[in-house]
Amino acid sequence: MGLVAVDWGTSSLRGALIGDDGRVLEEKSAPRGILTVPAGQFAAVFDSLFAAWMQPAGRLCLISGMAGSQQGWAEAPYETCPAGLADLARRLCWIESGRIAIVPGLCDERDGVPDVMRGEEVQIFGAIRLTGMTNGLFVLPGTHNKWATVREGRVTGFRTCMTGEFYSLLSQHSILARTLQADAALDEAAFRRGVACTGNGEGLLHNAFGARTLGLFRRMPPTALASYLSGVLIGEEMRAQPLQGIREVVLIGAPALTARYALALKTVGIDVRALGAEATWAGAYALHTVLNAGHSR
Repeated sequence: MGLVAVDWGTSSLRGALIGDDGRVLEEKSAPRGILTVPAGQFAAVFDSLFAAWMQPAGRLCLISGMAGSQQGWAEAPYETCPAGLADLARRLCWIESGRIAIVPGLCDERDGVPDVMRGEEVQIFGAIRLTGMTNGLFVLPGTHNKWATVREGRVTGFRTCMTGEFYSLLSQHSILARTLQADAALDEAAFRRGVACTGNGEGLLHNAFGARTLGLFRRMPPTALASYLSGVLIGEEMRAQPLQGIREVVLIGAPALTARYALALKTVGIDVRALGAEATWAGAYALHTVLNAGHSR
């Protein structure tokens, strides 16, 4: 019967029709993130986009992402780490029994402060399926970046860093916005210089100011300053992670972002494997396989 997989985020959504063998047959996307959907209209938006794919009786749709948040279609639970695919399968939030379900997010709590993810859990399990890595570090760059540890195919814990959001705030709403071009193309040399400076022990609040003074003294052009600032932020984020003994990291996300993390990680001798949207579809298919196995028992 195949599977419909939907990644429904804050500002946009994307979906895939997946065959019984796991191959993606068709994809579509739309700027209909949860913030654009009026209360009570999620079913209508879903039908407008995916009704044709859901025509065969018995076809299942698995939805991940912010559609399961308090502002989404229905609030799905958080599964506490460590968690595997079977744990997600047991806690699906069913919109229509046997037909449409929202995948639960993950929660990790350290020192009394919870950390959460929605949508990234499916990408991680998809990356496990695609790479065969059942142990390792999986990094998901975005507005709120995730660093997740996997052991024996289960997510044992993760950390969220607001690096993408901090970059947006600093590059658009701080004094730095006066001199740098936030949308400039990546300047690898400037980016690596930003990453390198985070080893000086001076901290983010000081090092970020370099994105102003390097421009002020005309030691770096405006087109390079954004890359320098990006390097400072990602370098600080990277140095806060437990990377001892790590030789390879799996990156999951948009190529423009994974390329920057690959550059940063290579400065400390860590190789990377990068994946994109295929991780989401592979994760949904893997969860579907677990569900089918449970039903066949």
